[in-house]
Amino acid sequence: MDEAGEKVVSSAQLAGRCMVNAAQVRKDLAYFGEFGIRGVGYYVKDLLADIKRILGLNREWRMAVIGVGNLGSALLSYRDFLKQNYKIVAAFDIDPPKVIGRVSEKLGKPVEILHVNRLKEVAKERLIEIGLITTPPSEAQKVADMLVDAEIRGILNFAPTQITVPEGYVVKDVFFTTILDNLAYLLSNYNEGRR
Repeated sequence: MDEAGEKVVSSAQLAGRCMVNAAQVRKDLAYFGEFGIRGVGYYVKDLLADIKRILGLNREWRMAVIGVGNLGSALLSYRDFLKQNYKIVAAFDIDPPKVIGRVSEKLGKPVEILHVNRLKEVAKERLIEIGLITTPPSEAQKVADMLVDAEIRGILNFAPTQITVPEGYVVKDVFFTTILDNLAYLLSNYNEGRR
C-alpha cells in the first residue's frame, strides 16, 4: 500500500487483504497499542513503521549463509533481503575455492565466501545475528553447533532435517515439502468445496 502511494487504509480493507475480519485486525493491532483514528482508519506510513517496530524490522539484521551450493547461491543473489533490512555479510563453505567462481559472477556486489572454520571469528567481527543453514542434511547439526559456538542466536534451517540448539537460541525450519503438503491440502479442500 505504501509503495502504491495509498495514504489511509481502513480495518475492513486490511482485513480483506489478510483474509480475516475487520474486528480481528483491530483486536490484533490493539494488543500492541493504539493505532489509527476511529472513523478514519490507519495512516499507511505510520502503520507500516509501527508494524516494522513490533516485528523488529526497523533495524538491520546481519546474516551469514553457511553452505554455498545451489540454494545458498540463490539466497546470496536474492536482492529483496535488503528491502526488509536483512543483509548477508558473509558466506561460508567447506570448499570456498570450488564455489567462488560460480557464485561471484551472479552477484552485483559479491559476498565474501570463507572457509567454515572461520565462522566464529568472522561472526564476532561482522556482528552476525542470523545464520542460514543451506548444507546437506548430514552437516546441518554440525553447522548448528558451530553457530551456537559463535553465539549466533537466530538460525534459519533450510536443510531437510531437525536440528537442536540450547535454550536461548531460536531455530526456524524451512521444509519445502511441508509447505507443499500444506498447499496441496488447501488446494484439495478448495476443490472439494467447489464440487
